[in-house]
Amino acid sequence: MRVPGDDASGLEWVLFAQSGVLTWAQAVAELTPAKVRHLLASGRWQRVCRGVLRAAPDGPFSRDQQWWVAVLAAGEGAVLAGLASARAGGLRGNWRYEVVDVLVPHQRRAPDLLRRLPLGLPAVRVRRVRQFAAADHQRGRPDRTTMARSLVDAAQWARTDEEAQEIVAAGCQQRRATPAEIGAVLERMPRARRRGLIRETLRDVAGGAEALSEIDLVRLCRRHGLPAPDGQARRRDADGRQRYLDAYWPRWRLHVEVDGAHHMDVRHWAADLRRQNRVWIEGDRTLRFTAFDIRHRPDEVVAQLRAALTAAGWRP
Repeated sequence: MRVPGDDASGLEWVLFAQSGVLTWAQAVAELTPAKVRHLLASGRWQRVCRGVLRAAPDGPFSRDQQWWVAVLAAGEGAVLAGLASARAGGLRGNWRYEVVDVLVPHQRRAPDLLRRLPLGLPAVRVRRVRQFAAADHQRGRPDRTTMARSLVDAAQWARTDEEAQEIVAAGCQQRRATPAEIGAVLERMPRARRRGLIRETLRDVAGGAEALSEIDLVRLCRRHGLPAPDGQARRRDADGRQRYLDAYWPRWRLHVEVDGAHHMDVRHWAADLRRQNRVWIEGDRTLRFTAFDIRHRPDEVVAQLRAALTAAGWRP
């Protein structure tokens, strides 16, 4: 949507700021009720649900419009939350959510939105909260929880423990929030679901592991009595370029790469091979595992890690 000009009306600015979605009260503050009804009857505007309108004819809703519908339909004091809020704050990834979560003050009755939204819009789940710290509130379009709070909520509402860990790890890896910021949110939420799991994930991330597969590798080592590696260790190669190693045991000069799906791309694969060659030239041992191996063939991974460490001089 184009930025309104200097002579734009208040209505144009509201529509610009809210991605073309507005409440009935906002509409009649700028137009007469008769004019608004005419726009709806003529099909130029659309009634989304009770009290919420879209200044466009029938058609697909953009992601921003979905968020605005959820927040405006939930009423005063509502803020976007959970995974939708994290995505609004810039979290990248193939995250799919069937429900848009919204927080409202506990004293407010949660509106029944699920049966009143048109087809094509995700369901809205309104969650009432007794305590919502000002530090967890972020102004935006629409207002939402801060990234750290969004990640905690998304993790506690995730379908599985694995998905919860992936969300927290991704938020830290993409530098959207630090482990300290997420930990501070947990301190304010003593009853948060999966609190222990989130803390454990933060400890692993703080130790250098970023992807969930790297976290699984660290835990695998602990469980089988192997020394824990340094995660995301930095070093300069023979060409003077900074390199990041997924897992590195500096004392035994063992380097482990955990390959996700993106490593199968030919460009990534070729770059990985060149980097691996430089590591070998410098005298380090290198092992490579897929994320699938670490998760589903842990005994084979442990056996090879133990053999490589032992060959390098490690003794249990």
